[in-house]
Amino acid sequence: MRRVWAGPMLMAVCGLGVATATFVQGRAGTAVVVLLVFLVLAGMVSPLAFPRSIGAVEAQRRSAVDGRPVVFWRPGCAFCMRLRMRLGHRARRMYWVDIWRDGEGAALVRAANDGDETVPTVLVAGRAYTNPDPAWVREQVSPAG
Repeated sequence: MRRVWAGPMLMAVCGLGVATATFVQGRAGTAVVVLLVFLVLAGMVSPLAFPRSIGAVEAQRRSAVDGRPVVFWRPGCAFCMRLRMRLGHRARRMYWVDIWRDGEGAALVRAANDGDETVPTVLVAGRAYTNPDPAWVREQVSPAG
């Protein structure tokens, strides 16, 4: 669990350090802006930016029932963040599995990627797609979903 928050916390602490140094130099407005930028970036790479993760088995079960894609991801992954941001509100219509918290999800990703934990890996209709184009993933989610 600590590993998931290490990057965002480090980013927030660095932002606090840079903002403090800027404030000491007498540039309070700049310090506030710098701190806010670092905090926003920390939030974007944290697990909070993603829909709530569920286990791989439960995600696959639900996907089999309603046909929604399953997205395997991990915190701090730039490609996962890219996918999440480009999906917008449709990201909530998918099932998200954090492979650092779910061993079965990590095993499934390794099986689909020749032993590598390459994410995002998206499971659509039982078939895995590694780092797919976000526009294509959006098409896989029904508008009424």
